[in-house]
Order: sequence, then C-alpha cells, then structure tokens
Amino acid sequence: MPRIKSYLLGFSLLVASPSVAQQVAVIKFPELQKRLASPTDTTYVVNFWATWCGPCVKELPNFEQVRTTYANKKVKVLLVSLDYASQLDKKVKPFVKQRGLKSEVVVLNESDPNSWLEKVDPKWSGSLPFTLIVNNKTKKRATFEKELSKAELTAALQNFL
Repeated sequence: MPRIKSYLLGFSLLVASPSVAQQVAVIKFPELQKRLASPTDTTYVVNFWATWCGPCVKELPNFEQVRTTYANKKVKVLLVSLDYASQLDKKVKPFVKQRGLKSEVVVLNESDPNSWLEKVDPKWSGSLPFTLIVNNKTKKRATFEKELSKAELTAALQNFL
C-alpha cells in the first residue's frame, strides 16, 4: 500500500505542476524582416547570438532583465539564434530551458549570411553578438556589434523611451 501512495503522490505532483517549455520557432529571413519592419510604436530589442558564442551567452541575462524591467512598456525582446536549425532539439531548446530564457527565441534558418546581413545593417561584419534596437514609428535605430553590459543596454534603450 505505501508504494501505491508514493506513486500516486508523485503522479499528482507531476500533473499539478506542468512545466511549460519555451517555444523556439525556426524562421527564414523574410519573416524576421517583416517583423522588424512592422510600423508599430513598439521598440524591438533584437539580439543575434549563438549557443557557441561566449560573449553572447554572457550577455543573455541582460536581455532577460530588460524583458522583465520593461514588461509594462512597449518593448519587445527578440533573441535570434544563429545556431544551425538542425541543432534546434539537440542544442538550442535545451540551452533555452537550462538558462530559463523567457524572451522570445527564434532560430534563423539561413545558410548564406551574406544574403541577409546587409539587410539587417550595412555595417554589420557578421560577428556576434550583434544587437539591433529599432522603433519604426519614431524611425529610431541603434546597432551594437559587441557584447553589451547591462548598463550599456539599458542606456541605449532609454534613448528610445
């Protein structure tokens, strides 16, 4: 009888507290481009990163902090992974879950960066991390081809609010 009780207790805990896994979509550049060109008054903070990029991983908590701090403002954080789409289930999803990322994460499924890099920013060399902050209604735009500290990211975003 004790075995049945412990089984039922374990089962009820499992059912009572379902973990919601972060969804990670795989998208093509035209879909990203369409979102970035949206004529809303929302400020988008778009970080291009990869699981294998040390500086990228180091700055991710700063973007999560921005997401939390500006949750009641028209600010949207989008984390664009440049990992291979084939690594979605093996690397990206486990990484997102392990790090507890709550910002929207997408994997950009493009094989030729030269076909889209310039469309994001003509000056972007392709190195990571790369951050784009954009508000289409105010026509403000800022880019950073480096790791951003929390203070740098917050100061940059303040120019948009």
